[in-house]
Amino acid sequence: MPGSLSLFSVNAVILMSADDGSRIFAKYYSPPHPPAGVAPNSTDYPGANPYPTVKEQKAFEQGLLEKTNKSTSDVILYDNRIVVFKMESDVMLYVVGGAEENEVLLYNVVLSLRDALGILFKGATDKRTIVENYDLVALAIDEIIDDGIILETDPVLIASRVSRPPAPDAPNLKSIDLSEQGLLNAWELGKRRLAEGLRQM
Repeated sequence: MPGSLSLFSVNAVILMSADDGSRIFAKYYSPPHPPAGVAPNSTDYPGANPYPTVKEQKAFEQGLLEKTNKSTSDVILYDNRIVVFKMESDVMLYVVGGAEENEVLLYNVVLSLRDALGILFKGATDKRTIVENYDLVALAIDEIIDDGIILETDPVLIASRVSRPPAPDAPNLKSIDLSEQGLLNAWELGKRRLAEGLRQM
């Protein structure tokens, strides 16, 4: 029998403080399309999010942190899930997938997240920087993973998409005449408009 043909491969992305074990960022995914005949909010089919409540998620995360603090490798099997992780300064980056998932693919995701954050924060990927730039972290993760499906693993491309400056809304200041005559012209224009507005009342 052939394996699953779904692109869904990531159950969760978690960023935790290595110092106190607090959650910095966590996003859990369920397959966007459950198998036929399964209720939409069911959690008992393969790939479903087994941690639907925050209490269950935090219990899983605490156990995960305890297990990975003692681990010497970057890939473990925990609670029947493959977990790949990287330690960056005082932050633990986790990517969680199903037990049948390809750990090399998941490891590539955690590396791309680490490298993209390194590019965005110029190498200062620590808890304080992540909290101060929470929006960039969330955008970077959304560029990498959408609904549990891996979209991109090139850290340079991810960082460029996240950090692209917005289009300027302000007028081009080079075209504004700030000389004395230019300011007098602007003053006269303002007086005329005000007078016209008062006449129309």
